[in-house]
Amino acid sequence: MNEKKYLKWYQKVAYGSGDLASNCGYALISSFVMLYLTNAVGLNSAVIGTLMMASKLLDGVSDIFFGGLMDKTKSKMGQARPWMLYGQIGVSACLFLVFSIPSMSTNMQYAYFFVFYTAFNAVFYTANSIAYAALAAKITKNGQERVQLGSIRFIFATFTTLIVSYNAMTLVEKFGGGTKGWRTVALIFALIALVVNTFSVLMVKEVPDEDIQNVEEKKAAGEKKVSFGTSLKLLVKNPYYIIILSLYLVNYIYSGITQGSAIYFMTYYMGNPALLGTFSLFQLVPVMLILTVTPTLVKKFGSMWKMNLYARIVTLLMGVVFLVGALSKNLPIMLVATFIRNMAGGPLTGTLNAMVAETSDYTWRTQGVRIDGVMFSCSSIGVKLGGGIGSAIVGWLLALGGFDGTAEVQTAGAINMIFSMYVIIPLIMGVLMAILVYLMKVEKANKEWDEKHLKGENA
Repeated sequence: MNEKKYLKWYQKVAYGSGDLASNCGYALISSFVMLYLTNAVGLNSAVIGTLMMASKLLDGVSDIFFGGLMDKTKSKMGQARPWMLYGQIGVSACLFLVFSIPSMSTNMQYAYFFVFYTAFNAVFYTANSIAYAALAAKITKNGQERVQLGSIRFIFATFTTLIVSYNAMTLVEKFGGGTKGWRTVALIFALIALVVNTFSVLMVKEVPDEDIQNVEEKKAAGEKKVSFGTSLKLLVKNPYYIIILSLYLVNYIYSGITQGSAIYFMTYYMGNPALLGTFSLFQLVPVMLILTVTPTLVKKFGSMWKMNLYARIVTLLMGVVFLVGALSKNLPIMLVATFIRNMAGGPLTGTLNAMVAETSDYTWRTQGVRIDGVMFSCSSIGVKLGGGIGSAIVGWLLALGGFDGTAEVQTAGAINMIFSMYVIIPLIMGVLMAILVYLMKVEKANKEWDEKHLKGENA
């Protein structure tokens, strides 16, 4: 029997554009805030890394808290859309303020950065991103449409990251360079994000419970309302939540380290900062290409698990090829390896949200309750906590290597550390991701549960 379809093509595109809004802020901060703070403002990278880490500890707590609030929300717009809409106002404001550190004492600059960086992540981005992730499960109950939404949103995400990576430095110089240039660029991206996010929210609608076709699901959804504390216990009982949360964290720590160290790698190891745009092109274009066919690949392989497992093997092989190319600074080999590596890694990015939806369905099957808001907090925890840890690691390792943002020439120790961050550490983390993908067999678990209980009902 064919599943009911809930979305028109333009609603899928509108939903996906929400990641354009999200990445106007996330891409700018993850790739450039460290450079802005060390080179334009003149702050110490180790102190910045420590502040980022402290901020992310607060951030991790707020994710599940906001997920619980969303589950209790009742409004004409639904549960998720209000948080996504109003959260973006704070996101845009804080994005501008993070890149607008005023001239004052160094300690006050650190405090200023910590306050608005934490507000950006732990409060407003949390509310917005959890709602956006959960919205995929709330605007459609069709499994294939959920995979399509995951692919479309990450096409927007990669496209936006590419635009930011290619143009940020050029725009900064165009608008006067230094702190003035960064402040203007942040304002531009903050306003774009606000407009696009509003469009995304208003173009879709959440599916009411009475529209759920599965009668048993409707019955279960209405039978149990759980407290926030009970929701946390249910998360722990779901082994696939622990795995998907770990996968999100490792994936975005990986991303935070590579994005945060990329501009340093191109500038100080490769000797050409303009290569950041070239590498971004070879990283993001293959992801956009593969995401357009990811739903088809899932069908062909029969599951997200099998497709992602094979893809992880390819990414690991290409990581080794990239290492060989980087050691000799062979640009063609590095770019080819980057292209294939990111094409193979793209499907995982496009199916993460759909796997969370499957994980949430597992809790519903085994526990009889819906906790989508708290469940989808893993995506926000992964993006922000993982990305923040990655960025913090970059700051700490830069300082450990002896990096000096005001120096014309860096020491050999600093160059070696930059090389390790961009080449060696990502390869190691790729192995961890492959292990986690292998363990993430939630689709099989859901299918086996259905077969067992359907047989029991039909007996």
